[in-house]
Amino acid sequence: MEAAAVAWTAAGVGMALVYWFVWVMGAAEVKGKRAVDLKMGSITNDKVRDKYTQYWSFFRRPKETATTEASAEKVPAFVDTFYNLVTDIYEWGWGQSFHFSPSLPGRSHREATRVHEERVSDLLGAKPGHRLLDVGCGVGGPMRAIAAHSGSQVVGITINEYQVNRARTHNRKAGLDSRCEVVCGNFLSMPFADASFDGAYSIEATCHAPRLQDVYGDVFRVLKPGGLYVSYEWVTTSLYRADNSEHVEAIHGIERGDALPGLRRQDEIASIAKEVGFEVLKELDLALPPALPWWTRLKMGRIAYWRNSLVVRVLTMLRVAPKGVSEVHEMLYETAQHLTRGGETGIFTPMHMVLLRKPAAAADTK
Repeated sequence: MEAAAVAWTAAGVGMALVYWFVWVMGAAEVKGKRAVDLKMGSITNDKVRDKYTQYWSFFRRPKETATTEASAEKVPAFVDTFYNLVTDIYEWGWGQSFHFSPSLPGRSHREATRVHEERVSDLLGAKPGHRLLDVGCGVGGPMRAIAAHSGSQVVGITINEYQVNRARTHNRKAGLDSRCEVVCGNFLSMPFADASFDGAYSIEATCHAPRLQDVYGDVFRVLKPGGLYVSYEWVTTSLYRADNSEHVEAIHGIERGDALPGLRRQDEIASIAKEVGFEVLKELDLALPPALPWWTRLKMGRIAYWRNSLVVRVLTMLRVAPKGVSEVHEMLYETAQHLTRGGETGIFTPMHMVLLRKPAAAADTK
């Protein structure tokens, strides 16, 4: 009898743990995506592993992905594949804002994220009546924060159709669908009229562009004369040394695991902005002191990693999640290690901020 009681107790505890890890444990910031709901975007379950293999083959040598016109033209399609693979995992483990922010004393990661997003709104001087463009909006976390903070209308563009649907769902749930619009498209050639936005911003998104001139040029085109543009850029800093193998491995690891066709240098950004016609009003690395480390969220302990990995493997075994999810989860974990290394050594920042203005006398097209 005692053995039976112990067995039933153990079974009950095991079932409770499975229920907690799999059905209860949701996103770290906003429980809008549970582990049992993990999908790979619009990729059918039988194609996930193949798509992951194709992605990894394309980005295994990041610097070579945009060396020719033909390879550069393939980048948007593979970025789309990347976000099909990672969007649900990001929401599950990170929340609805797919970006970093400086840590703030006594504030949660969620609060620090909101402050980082509202800074964009304040830099733009956004207010009711303004029409803003979110360049690379993801599932719309920043869009909703900025619309709520400023009262502006915000139009977001993302290349990934699955993210469009997720963003629209979140907008409705937040009661902001009347002020937040989401469009599926390529930010290198946007489906918007010339001079149709009062302001624009991109938060850690333009790093996916093979040539920054192309995306900045199209932002310049759609801005009204005098309009402001804020961008948070992923870049290597002046501390990066191309002859240091550890530096190279960290940067290549970031590029491989985040669908980047080669990170740009920090000192290139302002000159590229000027090249397409912008005035550079301000340039600042928001990761520098007194800002606290942005990479603290990535320092996942081994227990937390084991827990998440176990959940993914169990769901795959039960066929709740498609084959290939484990590989994607492992890729993101390894990428987090490279990002952390980049932050700790100071060779990489995800928040090099530039505030740009389209001259008031500028023509509508550039």
